[in-house]
Amino acid sequence: MRRFTQKHHKEDTEINLTPMLDVVFIMLIFFIVTTSFIKETGIDVNRPSAKSTQSKAQANILIAIKNNDEIWIDKRMVDIRSVRANIERLKASNANNSVVIQSDQAAKTGTLVKVMDQIRLAGIFAISISTLETN
Repeated sequence: MRRFTQKHHKEDTEINLTPMLDVVFIMLIFFIVTTSFIKETGIDVNRPSAKSTQSKAQANILIAIKNNDEIWIDKRMVDIRSVRANIERLKASNANNSVVIQSDQAAKTGTLVKVMDQIRLAGIFAISISTLETN
């Protein structure tokens, strides 16, 4: 009688990474889409505190005024004469136009008023001043 020998076939023991890469890619897309990006002025400002502080959801344009009256827009220092032109440029790229000014408590009130005037001359009237909340 003839003896039948079974040949042992080696099974593929490789791990297929394609489904895992698909899941990781989908998760990456999900996190990118759901992330909210926070706009910053590029400098730290010692804001004054107020008891009547209200939270604002989001502002399209942020302006910072340092304690030495330097004006910062989009992480760069600008002169008071170019505030209006910068605001008009940013206004054209945003549908919902509102401005938040982060003024240092040691900055001159005159600089704040001049910045607000330039914003209004650029056609934006929704202006807020950022403060810290006190209890």
